[in-house]
Amino acid sequence: MSGSLVDQLAEIRAAYEGLAGLALLRASLRTGPLAGRLALVSSFGAESAVLLDMVASVDRTTPVIFLDTGKLFPETHDYRDHLIGLLRLEDVRVVQPKPSDLERYDPRGDLWQREPDLCCDIRKTATLDEALEDFDGWITGRKRFHGGLRSRLPTIEGEASSGRIKLNPLAPWSAEDVTAYQRLRNLPAHPLTEMGYRSIGCAPCTRPVADGADPRSGRWWGLDKTECGIHKPAEES
Repeated sequence: MSGSLVDQLAEIRAAYEGLAGLALLRASLRTGPLAGRLALVSSFGAESAVLLDMVASVDRTTPVIFLDTGKLFPETHDYRDHLIGLLRLEDVRVVQPKPSDLERYDPRGDLWQREPDLCCDIRKTATLDEALEDFDGWITGRKRFHGGLRSRLPTIEGEASSGRIKLNPLAPWSAEDVTAYQRLRNLPAHPLTEMGYRSIGCAPCTRPVADGADPRSGRWWGLDKTECGIHKPAEES
């Protein structure tokens, strides 16, 4: 991370010190150094309604970036459309991988079987990098209870590769906190959660998990892979 980003990270942490959840969203979307320069990146997956509802309660015009990888479950598209209408989200941006990349690297649509990291890179990472070019920071729905690299997730982190700030308002939340909020706000569940899907990504690389299992254990099963590449360990020095 560059010195300038270290300074920026220190400034933002000072401005939003001790805040999480809705309090962090209210502060960052309305005031301070990131106001007007943030986007929410949402998968419209198993727990996405919570953060989408929070952001909508603060500012419905907040840009929401949705990565349509071309490999998503039909239920995810339906759920996205339902939440957009229910929460009256005004600026949902659907972004897709470049056709030229798909033609070059995945003409048969089976790259996920042969080179899953490259598949994630062209369908997610590169696509998101371009979509975030005009923003100084972005909001994610990651939580520590998901385990793995997320177990020590800070609420505010720096991203050395892009120079952007990432806000993780729900980092300290538990699974029980998520469920309680969903019930309190009467938010609809993703239809696949009733079938045992607790973390929902692309259809070929996602499967249901047993009760009590790591929510992300159904992603890229059988592979030494727990992240798509969008999120890397915090890089702050």
